[in-house]
Amino acid sequence: MDAVRLIAATRQALALSADVAQIVTEAWQAQALAVAVGSHLAVSGPPAVRSEALGLSEVGTRAGGSRHHTVPRAGGVRAAQLSAIDDPRRTLDDLGALLGEAGVALVGVAVTAEDEALYWQCMEAIDAADESGDRVAAILRTLAMRERGSLA
Repeated sequence: MDAVRLIAATRQALALSADVAQIVTEAWQAQALAVAVGSHLAVSGPPAVRSEALGLSEVGTRAGGSRHHTVPRAGGVRAAQLSAIDDPRRTLDDLGALLGEAGVALVGVAVTAEDEALYWQCMEAIDAADESGDRVAAILRTLAMRERGSLA
């Protein structure tokens, strides 16, 4: 399945999340998509962004370390369905937006968390979403420079 469709499905699921467990699960799904998109671009993306894409994948992998509150729904990990990135720029734009939305949702969970472990899980996930978003922005800048260079 194309990355843009998977990202849209995750954004919708995050927006419809009604409780803490769903929000944390969807934030985890967003990080899993960052890993998948980064891995895919590292292997088959434009050569100019492959090393940055690998960095995106690595950040997302580190973020997945603590998931004791996270159990993917019956559909499993959406990112496992990724088979194509038809439009890298749109994919990265949408992924950046998803990561930002996940970070905001996690802030809401963290400020109301009564469980210290959940609080720290959210803080780690917020940091990872922020760092992943930075990596996405860097890849977008590289793509833009590449396009300007090819137009000159």
